[in-house]
Amino acid sequence: METIVTLGELLAQGAIAGKRVLIRADLNVPLDAQGAITDDTRIRASAPAIRQCLDAGASVMVTSHLGRPVEGERALRDSLAPVCRRLSELLGQDVRLLANWTSGQFAVAPGQMVMLENCRLNVGESKNSDTLARAIAALCDVYVNDAFGTAHRKEATTYGVAQYAPLVCAGPLMAAEIEALHRALDAPRRPLLAFVAGSKVSTKLTILQSLASKVDQLIVGGGIANTFMLAAGLPIGKSLAEPGLVEEARRIIDTMRARGAAVPIPEDVVVAKTLSADAEARVVDAAEVAEDDLILDIGPRTAEKLAAQIAHAGTIVWNGPVGVFEIEQFGQGTRALAEAIAASRAFSVAGGGDTLAAIARYGIADRIDYISTGGGAFLELLEGKTLPAVAILAHRTAQSMLAPESEAF
Repeated sequence: METIVTLGELLAQGAIAGKRVLIRADLNVPLDAQGAITDDTRIRASAPAIRQCLDAGASVMVTSHLGRPVEGERALRDSLAPVCRRLSELLGQDVRLLANWTSGQFAVAPGQMVMLENCRLNVGESKNSDTLARAIAALCDVYVNDAFGTAHRKEATTYGVAQYAPLVCAGPLMAAEIEALHRALDAPRRPLLAFVAGSKVSTKLTILQSLASKVDQLIVGGGIANTFMLAAGLPIGKSLAEPGLVEEARRIIDTMRARGAAVPIPEDVVVAKTLSADAEARVVDAAEVAEDDLILDIGPRTAEKLAAQIAHAGTIVWNGPVGVFEIEQFGQGTRALAEAIAASRAFSVAGGGDTLAAIARYGIADRIDYISTGGGAFLELLEGKTLPAVAILAHRTAQSMLAPESEAF
């Protein structure tokens, strides 16, 4: 695991007091049609780091992306105004929202905060413009990256600023994500079990290939499991699958087998003739799926066996539901495995939008050791990729150790 200076370390050293601190947060919250926030989890999660810097006497600037704006084209739906109002409430102080902020024509008093409008409105953000990165870095004495959800993107506010800011560090959310995923993948308590599900093998093929070489047990579910059923010679009816990737699935099975492990193939499944809330659900043996059947969940025998595997795991990494859990009659498999993970004594890490929705649906958030909000960054770490935003923080840390007096490079 890379060595990265954290905000906590800088606070302990008194290196934040009186400084201009720029925090890149992940405040990309969902909004309804009227522009109201429907889930403020990311704002609440980001508030402690902001409060710590304010309490230390820093002049704090916070920016984030929101939605998918077109660079240079300002629209009301892309504004951080709702986020700014919610942060004001959480922090108990007025927070100004600044547009056109890259010129630096504004002042922030110690112990005060301003929010810098949606960073993805700035021309050059997505392509990591060197000019833009230098301009933003000039605003601050200390740059704090607390946005793990964007760590897989090499953008001006996630990567470029970290090249040029005088002092850089990881915020508490970023540091916690890195630590949890390192513990799960690089230094796991064995057996290490990965539970990867989803609609398509193609979107997670490289992740499965990477995991097959390092985990002790690999559970696949959803449409991915259907492709693996095809690879095992089982019928899947008209279920979602990718026949063109059957050979890839077989290679993953062979990789696991060569390591003395296996990819469990469903013994029974829940099927229906249509995917709808009023569809009749039937449990059938995996070998007895009819041509006009849709596989929409794993069956109870399969769920019981997989739950037993989960119970004996030392570390669990979970991404994705095994069935269409949003519909009650097709959610029992996901519920059973989710509750097995929650009950397990293993160190558990879960990530991905559907996974978080399942965790919320079954009320088990307090029994999962770490819930990642990273999305794409979480998946890329599972795949074994280096995240640009993490890499640059580590690089700057290494440079500071070699030349403590040097600043930007």
